[in-house]
Amino acid sequence: MDQQGNPVDLFDMRIAHIGINARDAEDAQRIATLFEALFGLPANDTPISIFSDTLIEVMKGCGRGEKGHIGFAVNDLPAAEEYFCARGLTLNEDSRSLNADGSTKLVYFNEQIAGFAIHLCRA
Repeated sequence: MDQQGNPVDLFDMRIAHIGINARDAEDAQRIATLFEALFGLPANDTPISIFSDTLIEVMKGCGRGEKGHIGFAVNDLPAAEEYFCARGLTLNEDSRSLNADGSTKLVYFNEQIAGFAIHLCRA
């Protein structure tokens, strides 16, 4: 694997969604309502967050990262994990979420960038 290549080219990497940490459920609803009003993104309320379509996830006071998180979708999750670990990032194994078949659905890095936790997920 080319550890120096561009991950966008290597793994068709793209932003899956941006996570925003709200103070609580009420604040999350206020933020999601703004995304719906300003951008027309319909809200989907879940127990821990409110998704504004698939682009924005507003966490109800329980999100990772100081400010939130950024999810990156990749077409080969195991290879992307290897690529980023070779570049010095470390995986937070406690965050690893699995699909029914045992493959990884998503995993966070231990490192944050500008107050944002970063996770990889399957495209």
